[in-house]
Amino acid sequence: MSYLGEDVKKLGFGLMRLPRLEDETIDLEQVKQMVDLFLSKGFTYFDTAWAYPGSEDAIRQALVERYPREKFTLATKNAAWINCKTREDAIAQFETSLKQTGAGYFDFYLLHNLGETRTEFFERFKMWDFVFEKKREGLIKHVGFSFHDKPDVLDEILTRHPEAEFVQLQINWADWENPAIQSRGCYEVARKHGKPIVIMEPIKGGMLANPPEQVAEVFKRTNPETSVASWAIRFAASLDGVITVLSGMSTLDQMKDNVAYMENFKRLDDSEQATVTEARKVLSGIPIIACTTCRYCENDACQHNIGISGSFTAMNMLTLYGDKAAAAHQYKWLVEMHGKKNASECVKCGACEKVCPQHLPIRKNLIQVAKAFGK
Repeated sequence: MSYLGEDVKKLGFGLMRLPRLEDETIDLEQVKQMVDLFLSKGFTYFDTAWAYPGSEDAIRQALVERYPREKFTLATKNAAWINCKTREDAIAQFETSLKQTGAGYFDFYLLHNLGETRTEFFERFKMWDFVFEKKREGLIKHVGFSFHDKPDVLDEILTRHPEAEFVQLQINWADWENPAIQSRGCYEVARKHGKPIVIMEPIKGGMLANPPEQVAEVFKRTNPETSVASWAIRFAASLDGVITVLSGMSTLDQMKDNVAYMENFKRLDDSEQATVTEARKVLSGIPIIACTTCRYCENDACQHNIGISGSFTAMNMLTLYGDKAAAAHQYKWLVEMHGKKNASECVKCGACEKVCPQHLPIRKNLIQVAKAFGK
């Protein structure tokens, strides 16, 4: 099925995690091999962003300069909330993306990472007007946005901007009912508004390719021949209303695995859906901090601006997946980049615990977070 008049296969190449050489520059030769294999199997959708260092340049060299423009579909994004003090600063990102990609136009152009305080930048700089002006000029074919927040916020944005043609959401089987992510709720809001969906983070930054052993065993017991990652991609691609599912592939081997099971994509059947449900149940049985990110502790009680909910989300990620680097990145984003103080700066006054609906031992948990992340 096609959406927005675009016949796009259900696997998209996410360009945020491209392979790197020892000096941390992008491994352009491997990217070219990945691009070649991807296109040879009939896939066309490439997703980059102004904010992904080196990504737009790399895809110009690996894709745009090597293939006819009509052979691929290119998406990029505008992050008006990053270092933009004026509308001109935000608009300049579009011009930079055109230059860096050399694509001539963008098939899909997204306002990047709406939600929380970031949404206001696009309103303040009238970026919605700008992107539709560029659509009328033929420099953009389809306008949408990516989103990281709660369902009620998504509903507000889509009600305010019904002109949005599609929305990009973080959806995966592990976060389907996760109160901190609410994948299912966001998906249902997008469907209510009739918006086609691009799915990001279907493998949760690679973590669902290597979930806890007891979770992986659920999948392997059902089908020992397929990769655990394949379950995550196929779960997302089986949802109705999906344009494509982005996989942030970092190696040629990952590309080979993904195209192998998505070339002739089949939705999960009822038995396979039951396997995913069982895996989710096993995952939910692993003891974590039962924080629902309601933020009453932060907004109504904490006078010291401690990043409590962000700290707990990062700690839970570390507990569930054992990926210290990914958890530390999550901690930096949710705590430090949001202007919050570190867990170690808690003065242990206990005001937060008096308002917590889950009655969590917040002070004790923050001590564990500080030990785990050293801050």
